[in-house]
Amino acid sequence: MPVFQLYDAPVFPHPDLAEEDGLLALGGDLSVPRLLQAYAWTVFPWYSEETPLLWWSPDPRLVLFCDEFHMPRSLRRTLNKGEFRLSVDQSFEQIIQGCARAKRPEGEGTWLTPEMIDAYSELHRQGHAHCVATWQGEELVGGIYGVALGRIFYGESMFYSVPNASKAALVALVQVLRERGFTAMDCQQTTAHMLRFGAREIPRGQLLHLVQKGLEETRVQGSPWGGEGLLRWVPSRRQFRPEEGWRER
Repeated sequence: MPVFQLYDAPVFPHPDLAEEDGLLALGGDLSVPRLLQAYAWTVFPWYSEETPLLWWSPDPRLVLFCDEFHMPRSLRRTLNKGEFRLSVDQSFEQIIQGCARAKRPEGEGTWLTPEMIDAYSELHRQGHAHCVATWQGEELVGGIYGVALGRIFYGESMFYSVPNASKAALVALVQVLRERGFTAMDCQQTTAHMLRFGAREIPRGQLLHLVQKGLEETRVQGSPWGGEGLLRWVPSRRQFRPEEGWRER
């Protein structure tokens, strides 16, 4: 399969035309219209400062269905201690900067270039990218961010500076998604970490169907995302609940 060169128009070839490793296209830009069009076709950018802008759509795709989420007992015991408090859609740029600084198992460096940070921060300002932050006292110790499109959440990256902080953010995120009628979170790449939480591989075509179906539903019913503020873990209910000051959108 050829790798396609993108130009000015925010359009993409069909993801079925991607190479075996998922590489579909190169070039283009990180404008909001192009990024939204990419996610609508299960395509996402992933590159480094040493490479051109690359666009990927792997097949199969690791997806965490909200109703299949598994929380390990050890993590529940950690949450029961009450050491963390969580916030939704607050401190987005701090979270993405934390993800950019995080050391990765594959080696030095980060795929979160300054251009990527600016692009996703703009997606957040326009209401398309969202985050969950984990706090100890007043210190940000972990978080996760991604893009909501239709009824699918594209998980982009997470980080932690203390054990279990990013896992707590993931638990809160999945609960938020489930309560708002989201179907699943796309994990983009298969990792042992997400498999432990119940994620599984599905054909890319199935994910594309879910995205397109969700987009059609939200055109009629409106975006399911809404609300920001603090969450606290309630052991007796085994879930997070909004604290005073939570704001519905």
